[in-house]
Amino acid sequence: MVSRERRMVFVTVGTTCFDALVKAVDSEEVKEALLNKGYTDLLIQMGRGTYMPSKASGNSTLQVDYFTFSPSIADYIKEASLVISHAGSGSIFETLRLGKPLIVVVNEDLMDNHQSELAEELAHRKHLFCARPQTLQETVETMDLNNLLPYVPGDAKQVVTLVNKFLGFPAD
Repeated sequence: MVSRERRMVFVTVGTTCFDALVKAVDSEEVKEALLNKGYTDLLIQMGRGTYMPSKASGNSTLQVDYFTFSPSIADYIKEASLVISHAGSGSIFETLRLGKPLIVVVNEDLMDNHQSELAEELAHRKHLFCARPQTLQETVETMDLNNLLPYVPGDAKQVVTLVNKFLGFPAD
């Protein structure tokens, strides 16, 4: 029997309820699209949601599992070949700092959805892909990870130096 390389997709909704994302990633169409891209495992962190994903994946061989919460998701992100995340800034920047390919799915049910602005700007800069629950399948099918650019965090040292100078603190 030939063993294949494990390529895990990690899905996170953070601490919120984002059943629309969990339902979208649990659909046979999205599972099939992930399988066609070479992914072997799907791990869903479902937060406070009430929708229970299926551990079966139709005719495909995609291995599916889920959980509600974990003290830290950093290890799951590190292990992942692809992360699909809600649009929370913590999840976005943690994933980008670890250099993982990322699809951010915007929760359109949130009022004053400032998170979509962040996701759309980072997508415009080619650091991630941005989707809605109803466009996730298309995003997975058409994404080309080679088009993503590494995210380089800004250096706040100049700002800190300026603020310290303004406040009268000695220079380092």
